Amino acid sequence: MRKLNHNQLNKFIVSDVIRPFYQKRLLKLKKIKLNYLIKRKNPYLFKAKNIQTAGDFARYLLDAFLSSQEETIFGDLLESLAVHICKQVFDGEKAEQIKFRSVDLIFKRDNKFYIVSIKSGPNWGNSDQINTMKRNFKKAKEILKKEGEKLRIISVNGCMYGKDNKPFKKDRKDYKKNYYKLCGQQFWELISVDNKLYKKIIKPLDKEVKKRDEIFQDLYVKKLNEMTKDLIELFYANNNLNWNKIIDYVSKKETKK
Repeated sequence: MRKLNHNQLNKFIVSDVIRPFYQKRLLKLKKIKLNYLIKRKNPYLFKAKNIQTAGDFARYLLDAFLSSQEETIFGDLLESLAVHICKQVFDGEKAEQIKFRSVDLIFKRDNKFYIVSIKSGPNWGNSDQINTMKRNFKKAKEILKKEGEKLRIISVNGCMYGKDNKPFKKDRKDYKKNYYKLCGQQFWELISVDNKLYKKIIKPLDKEVKKRDEIFQDLYVKKLNEMTKDLIELFYANNNLNWNKIIDYVSKKETKK
């Protein structure tokens, strides 16, 4: 075990988390077009919200798209941060995805072998997805035992934020599917031996974000204006949103010519 170098960690957060996050956000924002976006959103929901102006409609569409994209992008980048931290402290490794399904990180600590499935937050999956993870934990243990691993193998569902006050998850039928769900502070402490790490990673995030958000906001306003203009041209009648046109555009079956 080695002590985590926080100066190097801060540099990694800037170079491998914040910068690529904003680069990917900007790229998504530049590429998105109204005709793509409107066909992938539920028009009945927007009508139920009583949206009456092109500007409000454009903002709802754009914000919903960005929110779903950002959750995935940032989750992947934070996963790479967790693997990086564990590598620095415990020589942890990113698991081979073909060999170990559902397992993202493997490492040894305190004479135990940990296999970790990293998720963004605690409410990440339904019962089928959780059962799949448990089966894959069991298979990973079997593979490691066949390869000669003698240490006790512990399965962990690590969540980068949130809480779970009952972390031990017992399978009633098969003890080999038992696992721990460690969220937020508990997860970051597991991979670093630092019970304050979950707070420390905020500082470099805060400094770098302020530099880059201005560029993003400038492009956001331009894209919002572009989409508002397109909505007016395509779906306005008598200075109002024409919901019949919108519904037809999204849902009307194509007629054969």
